[in-house]
Amino acid sequence: MQAQTNEAAARAAVPELRLSREFHTPRGTVFKAWSSTDHVKRWFCPSVFTIPVARVQMHVGGPFEVCMRGPDGVEHWTRGRFTEVVPNERLVIEMDATDAAGKTLFKAQTTVTFADTFCGTRLDVVQTYTVLDPAALPMIGGATIGWGETLDRLQAELGRMANAGEAARSAVHAIFHLERTYDASAALVWKALTDAEAKARWFCGVPGRWQLLERRMDVRPGGRERLKGRWEGGDVTDFDAVYFDVVPQERLVYAYDMYHNDRKLSVSLATVQLTADGGKTKLAVTEQGVFLDGYEDAGSREHGTGELLDALGASLNPA
Repeated sequence: MQAQTNEAAARAAVPELRLSREFHTPRGTVFKAWSSTDHVKRWFCPSVFTIPVARVQMHVGGPFEVCMRGPDGVEHWTRGRFTEVVPNERLVIEMDATDAAGKTLFKAQTTVTFADTFCGTRLDVVQTYTVLDPAALPMIGGATIGWGETLDRLQAELGRMANAGEAARSAVHAIFHLERTYDASAALVWKALTDAEAKARWFCGVPGRWQLLERRMDVRPGGRERLKGRWEGGDVTDFDAVYFDVVPQERLVYAYDMYHNDRKLSVSLATVQLTADGGKTKLAVTEQGVFLDGYEDAGSREHGTGELLDALGASLNPA
C-alpha cells in the first residue's frame, strides 16, 4: 500500500514543461517545419540523437511518430497523433513514449503555439505528462534540456529551409497603419523617437536574450540610423535606415532595410506623424513594405511594430 501511495505521489508531482523560443523566420515557415516527415526527421531530437524512422501527417488524427536513436544504438519511440491543427497558430499532439519492448512509459500532451514578433516568430511549447511507469521520471526530468537542444536543431532546419529558397526571386508588398495616444507632450514623444539614449530604452531586443552589436543614430534629412544585434542562438538582425523628412515634433519619413544574417528580408518606407491633443500626443505610423525572395511576413512586421509602440509608451512613464 505504501509503495502504491509513493508511486501515485511521484506521478502527481511531475510538473508541466513550459518554454519559449524566438526565431527570426516567418510564422508560416516555422509552422511548416512541423508539417512533414522530411522536415521533422532533420530536427525533432536532442543533439546526440538521430532519427532513422519517422511518420508525420499534419491533420487531426494524423500520425506524429518519431524513432530517436541514441549514440549507444538504443532506440526510443514516440508514437503520437495530431488532435488539433490550426494553420500557423497552434498544434496539439498526444504522444506515448515507449521502451524497446513497446511498453508505454508515459503519455504527454504537447501544445505548440506560434505568434508574430517584430523580426519573426515566437514559439511556445507546453507539455504535460501522465506517468505510467516511475522509471520514466528521469527521462521527464531531462525534458527541458532535451527540448532546448531540439529547438536548436529546429533553428538549423529553418536556416536550411531559407537557404533552399534563395534562388526563387519574389517581391510581396504590404501596408499597415497603427495609432497610439500617449499621456505625454509632443516634445517628450519626439525625444523618444529621435534622441539616441531615449530611443535605446524601447527600440531594442529582448533583455537577456539579445546582445547589442552596433547602434548609431543621426536624425536629419540624409542621416542614417542603424541597430544591429545578436540573439541567443547566434542569429544577427540588422535595421538600417535613412531619413528623408524631419519636421520637429510633427513628422518623420524614413526608409529602412531589414536583414537577417546578412540576408535582406525587406525594404520599407515609414511615415510617423505626431499630433498634440491637450497634454497628450497622438502618434500615427504608416508603413509600406516589400518582402523579398520568399520571405513570408504574414503580418509579423505590423504585430512587432505595435509591440514597439507599446514599449515606447512605457518608456515615457517609467514605473
